[in-house]
Amino acid sequence: MNLTCGGKSTLSNQSMNFGKWILSSSIAIAATLALASCGPGASDAGDGAAGEASAERPFKVVSTVGMITDVVRNLVGEHAEVEGLIGEGVDPHLYKPTRGDLVKLREADIIFYNGLLLEGQLTDALEAQAAAGKPVRAVTELIVENPDYLLTEDGESQLADPHVWMDVGGWMKGVPVIAEALADFDPENATDYAANAAAYLEKLERLDAYAERVIATIPENQRVLVTAHDAFRYLGRAYGIEVRGIQGISTESEAGVRDLERLVDFIVENEIPAVFAESSVADKNVRALVEGARARGHEVAIGGELFSDAMGEPGTYEGTYIGMIDHNVTTIARALGGSAEGFRAEKESVTNPAQ
Repeated sequence: MNLTCGGKSTLSNQSMNFGKWILSSSIAIAATLALASCGPGASDAGDGAAGEASAERPFKVVSTVGMITDVVRNLVGEHAEVEGLIGEGVDPHLYKPTRGDLVKLREADIIFYNGLLLEGQLTDALEAQAAAGKPVRAVTELIVENPDYLLTEDGESQLADPHVWMDVGGWMKGVPVIAEALADFDPENATDYAANAAAYLEKLERLDAYAERVIATIPENQRVLVTAHDAFRYLGRAYGIEVRGIQGISTESEAGVRDLERLVDFIVENEIPAVFAESSVADKNVRALVEGARARGHEVAIGGELFSDAMGEPGTYEGTYIGMIDHNVTTIARALGGSAEGFRAEKESVTNPAQ
C-alpha cells in the first residue's frame, strides 16, 4: 500500500522511509507549518484547489480510530469538522468498513489513520482516496523512522505492533505529523495548528510523567499486567511493567486451551492479584483465567476494564485520549497494589491548590 499526497509518500507499512519533520521548538513548529507543501493544491485538483479549500469553512477531516480523532480535534479547533469511523467499544482489527464509511472517506478533505496494519480492512478504501490525490496521512510516520522503537509479536516477525498510543511519549510523535498535514492543507491557519499542537504536547508530557510515577508505586513483585490481548506492550516498556496477553497483538488470533493453561500457571505461581478485561474484547477468556486460578486455590480478581483499541463513550472523560490513558494507568496501579489519585484529580489540585 503506497499512499501519496501530491507526490509526498505516506505510510504503507513499517519498512517504508518517510521525510523527516523533526521540530525542536515552538518557533520551529510555526515556521515549518507555515510552509504549505502538500495539499489539494499539490494534487491533481489543480493549483487553485488549496485556496478554494482554505476559503471553505469548516473543511472535513476523517480519521479511523478514536485515539487519532481526539488528537485531531485538539489541534483543529473550529477550523474543521472532525469525524471518526471506528467508535467506542469497536475492535479495529476486525472492523469492516460500511457503505457509509466509504461515503465519509470520499467526502473528506483530509484523512488520518494509524498505519502499521491496524486498520487492515480499510486499506483498499484508503488507497483509493490517496490515488485520487487526497491527503491521506499515517500518524505513525515519525515513529517508524526509528525501527528500534517498534515492537513485534515474537521479536522476529515483520508485523509491527500497532498499539503505539499506549506509550504517551511515543504517541506524542504523531502530533507534529497531524499538525503538519493540517497546515499543508490549510496554510492560512498554520500558526493556530502550531500553537494548539504545542499546548497539547505540554499536556501529554505531564500525562507521561504521571503514568511513569503511578506504575512505579506498584510493588515490584506484583508489577505484571495480564490482559485480554497483547495491546499493552508499549505501555509496559515505557513504564516498567511486565505484560502478558491472552491473545496476540491482533484479536484475529485465537487463544488455545494450552495458552490459557500456561497463563493460569503463571498467575498462580507468581500470586498475581488481578487480571484485566478490555472494553473492545469479549471477556470470556479473562473469566476463564479467574476460574482456572480459583480451581488451583488462588483467588485473582478482575481489576477493571481497560481501554485498549478503543476509547470510552463520546462526551465522557474516558472518551478522550488523555482520559483513556489516565483511566488505564490509574486502574492498573490501584488493582495491583499501587496508589494513584488520577491524572485529572492531580491536575485539578495543582490548578486549585486551596481546594
